[in-house]
Amino acid sequence: MTTPAVEPVVAGAFPVGFRFGVAMAAYQIEGAVSEDGRGPSIWDTFCRRPGAVAGGDTGDVACDHYHRWEEDLDLMASLGVESYRFSIAWPRVQPDGRGALNRRGVDWYRRLCSGLRERGIEPVATLYHWDLPQARQAAGGWAARDTAERFGEYAALMSAELGDVVDAWITHNEPWVTAFLGHAEGIKAPGIRDWPTALRVSHHLLLSHGLAVQALSGAVGITLNLAPVRSDDPAALLRMDGYMNRWFLDPVLRGRYPEDMLAHYERRYGPFDVVRDGDLALISQPLDFLGVNYYMPQRVRSDPARQPLELGFVHPVAPTTAMGWEVDPDGLHELLVRLKRDYGDIPIYITENGAAFDDPPVVNGTLEDPRRVEYLASHLAALSRALADGVDVRRYFAWSMLDNFEWEHGYAKRFGLVYVDFSTQRRVLKRSGLWYRDFIASARG
Repeated sequence: MTTPAVEPVVAGAFPVGFRFGVAMAAYQIEGAVSEDGRGPSIWDTFCRRPGAVAGGDTGDVACDHYHRWEEDLDLMASLGVESYRFSIAWPRVQPDGRGALNRRGVDWYRRLCSGLRERGIEPVATLYHWDLPQARQAAGGWAARDTAERFGEYAALMSAELGDVVDAWITHNEPWVTAFLGHAEGIKAPGIRDWPTALRVSHHLLLSHGLAVQALSGAVGITLNLAPVRSDDPAALLRMDGYMNRWFLDPVLRGRYPEDMLAHYERRYGPFDVVRDGDLALISQPLDFLGVNYYMPQRVRSDPARQPLELGFVHPVAPTTAMGWEVDPDGLHELLVRLKRDYGDIPIYITENGAAFDDPPVVNGTLEDPRRVEYLASHLAALSRALADGVDVRRYFAWSMLDNFEWEHGYAKRFGLVYVDFSTQRRVLKRSGLWYRDFIASARG
């Protein structure tokens, strides 16, 4: 099968110092959920709720990365990957989310980071990618301000333990998902469906980010999932942008919540009195970079019957991925230019970008996934246009290196550049992985 034609890399499109990477997250790949002192997380609990995860799947084994990490790092090195964004499982290093560290867990992440550095790959560590220790959930979870304070302590401990082998820190991955999909829609752990709780959680997540920024040394950022909004209705467009983008961008980068969204929520739920004096100053401390996860635009229309946002979602425009997500590389360019225009010249890391497709079987030692190749090529071309327009983007992380546990979708959705046979743990490079290897090499000249 021939590889789809893609836009060629323009010489000099990616500046000196720009790095190409891959990203993965602890619960999705590590497995070993009961080994070496790791405590249970909210995802271990959620996976055992009947009907919560497709096929009854769990992350108990996942990609067995906990035991196969050296093989996986060798694979990264073979692709010429320059940076790896991983996450630290809070319950692996501090099982109760407070108190003593689990030395075996901390030592494993030190070995991982040292192995990356030995291979010339930059370690970028995310402190929270959704796997809250279950003990913290039992004490109130993110709805309790105390969890934000415990997170600040956890950040300080990780900085002290791993700061010499981690090149950059990300406090949170997609707090919008944790707050609204985990606590309003209930489709992700901990599976709560209560909007006032979700709003309180959103603030405590941002507060915990601010406390972590104080505690961490070295380069620090936060990753937000952001999207351009498409709508024929300006009011619906503004509401969706406020809900998904500005509710997190504005506190982090402007030190305030957007007034239109505050007014909207307070009309329904009363005063947003979770904010204390000094909170917004903590949340808006200067960052070294903003992490951006981009997958698709959001299409909406007004629908007063749908509370509390009064928004209905419009079907995506083809082509779409196996997740039903619209493929729109121009949306990445639009988003990046908007960030520069509205929020200034903060350095940006594209911390996730990728696609799930229904991959064919492995044939002759590889797997042909031309749609994923085309997806990556078109989005990297859009990124190069944003760079040409003066947006300060410094990293690109493809999601994901391996097929893995895709949260409530279980193992049915595959995003990887590398195919994983979950019955044998065999890894096979897909055509997209080989293409990414060649792209990195060509971008380096």
